[in-house]
Amino acid sequence: MIFLKTNEEVELIRKSSLLVAKAHAEVAKMIEPGVTSLKLDQRAEEYIRDNGGVPAFKGYNGFPNTLCMSPDSQVVHGIPNNEPLEEGSILSVDCGVLMNGFYGDSAYTYAIGSIDAETQKLLDVTKESLYRGIEQAIVGNRIGDISFAIQKYAESHNYGVVRELVGHGVGEHLHESPEVPNYGKRGRGPKLQDGLVIAIEPMINMGVKNIRQHADGWTITTADNKPSAHFEHTIVVRQGKADILSSFEWIEEELNKK
Repeated sequence: MIFLKTNEEVELIRKSSLLVAKAHAEVAKMIEPGVTSLKLDQRAEEYIRDNGGVPAFKGYNGFPNTLCMSPDSQVVHGIPNNEPLEEGSILSVDCGVLMNGFYGDSAYTYAIGSIDAETQKLLDVTKESLYRGIEQAIVGNRIGDISFAIQKYAESHNYGVVRELVGHGVGEHLHESPEVPNYGKRGRGPKLQDGLVIAIEPMINMGVKNIRQHADGWTITTADNKPSAHFEHTIVVRQGKADILSSFEWIEEELNKK
């Protein structure tokens, strides 16, 4: 069942999504070689709660933390820990917030210190593939148009597009219908209507598209142990142009100060 959102509901989702964005900015301030993902996680939880939100992931199906923290070859759902982050690595950070009865959800992949050109390109292409998908999130298109745009761009750089993990509807539940794959055919899937709120989230691998799940039941890594990047926005479908409800602006302001 696909639920379209009223303008009032969209604004509540925007508030949640912007709190996610500001929690990410708190992470961006602190992220550097030597800091632990657990310390970043604790700061994000504190910030979310101080600003009237509840961490959406903590306790969700038993997940133990506020942030999914996935370094290097981890694709998603990594569990924060006390290992210091290493210079030259990357870290995908996924954050969700529940506030005023509605969820917001956004992910960003961070460079830890200086990273090599090959890895930077993976981050740039993954982020651009997200915006290529968002361009297609307009009234009259179909889910497959978003999926195709992401896949086409990522594969044009010979990257692997993860199949098993997908974007999703967002609203009073963290995961709603429809699913939003990062691969697919144009003109296929549910028709996009005004007021449809979805999280679009390309997960793009430097090597093969295949992934494997670890014994902890959460951590997903690339099958070939090559790096993976992940960027996500919560958006609402509109006529002519999607409205992005989350933001990378505060994150990038902090990163540019470094």
